[in-house]
Amino acid sequence: MATNKGHRPASARRRSAARLAAVQALYNAELTGAPVDVVLDDFLRHGLGDKALIAPPGDAEAEIEAPLAERDSPLFVAIVRGTLAERQRLDAMVDGALTGDWTVERLEAVLRAIMRAGAFELAERPDIPSRVTISEYVDVTHAFYSGPEPGLVNAVLDRIARVVREGELAGNG
Repeated sequence: MATNKGHRPASARRRSAARLAAVQALYNAELTGAPVDVVLDDFLRHGLGDKALIAPPGDAEAEIEAPLAERDSPLFVAIVRGTLAERQRLDAMVDGALTGDWTVERLEAVLRAIMRAGAFELAERPDIPSRVTISEYVDVTHAFYSGPEPGLVNAVLDRIARVVREGELAGNG
C-alpha cells in the first residue's frame, strides 16, 4: 500500500524526525566539539520540544522554527553515536563518492552531517532498504537547502550504497 508523504504512518514520521534531529545533533557536535554524551543529553533530555531550530546555511544568525514530530529516540541515538564513532571511515566513504576535487572537508558543515549520517545508515543498518535511507536523507537536505544540494546528497549516497550494498542495488542501473 503506497502512502503519500502527508499520510505516512506515525512510525515513519518518527524515524524521519530522528534523522533530522540526528543531523542537527551532528552539526552541533562538530561546531561545539562537545562529547557525544553531552550532545545526546541536550537533544534527549532538553529536547527540541515540538519545534526544531534550524539555522539556514549562510545565515547562522537566523533560525527557523519547524514543526518536528516525536522522534524515534533509539534510531536517533544509534545514528548520532555511530556516526561520531565511525567518522573517519564514513568520511572516507563520502570522499570516495564525491567527484572531482571535492572532499568531505570542503563541504558545508550541514552537508557533511547529512552525508555522514546517510553513509552510516547505509553501512550499518541493512535492515533499512537503501532506497529508503537515500530518500530520507534527500528529504532532510530539502529542509536545509533549496539549490542543487539534494541532488548531490542523492548522488553521493547512491554511490556509497552501490559499494556497501552491492547486491541490493545490482539491477538498478
